[in-house]
Amino acid sequence: MADLAGLLAGPGEIVRMGGTARVSLTVTEPWRVHVLVPEILRRGLQTTWSHTEDERLEVRTAYATTLMPLARAWLREQGAPKRPPRAFFLNGFRLRLWVAAAGMPDPSGYVLRLGAADEPIWETVRAALHAVGLPSRLTTPRDEGPGLRISGRRRIARLADLVGTRPDAAPESAWPR
Repeated sequence: MADLAGLLAGPGEIVRMGGTARVSLTVTEPWRVHVLVPEILRRGLQTTWSHTEDERLEVRTAYATTLMPLARAWLREQGAPKRPPRAFFLNGFRLRLWVAAAGMPDPSGYVLRLGAADEPIWETVRAALHAVGLPSRLTTPRDEGPGLRISGRRRIARLADLVGTRPDAAPESAWPR
């Protein structure tokens, strides 16, 4: 379940209900759904996806008690905005989910999108990227929202090494290489 922190580092959200929690996020490209759903299922969580009114796609887990430790770590109190735990770190599994949810190449490197309303956590997430050898710069392109840009062949190769082989559903041009 801790791997889902990769979704929360980006645009993912977590909510609690009673003794359960659910992770959800909205994506624009169908291939992301076809990568994320199997990744989440592999972690033992039921998941669904649906179209939103604005032509995007929402992926969400079922409410599960197994997600409560993640919810407690990221939500200090009910209704509070998400915030990474003090010991937050990134690894290949978490980065793989973040890339699948919100990664994209751009002319200057590779961008991992952030939640637009999550500005208070951007620097913490950026520091976690730096700790795994991926220094980044905050970028705010108009169309895609805020993100962390990783630049340079070596750094992008490091990202590609950490996230592993491109899933079949992901376009070759979209996955770091």
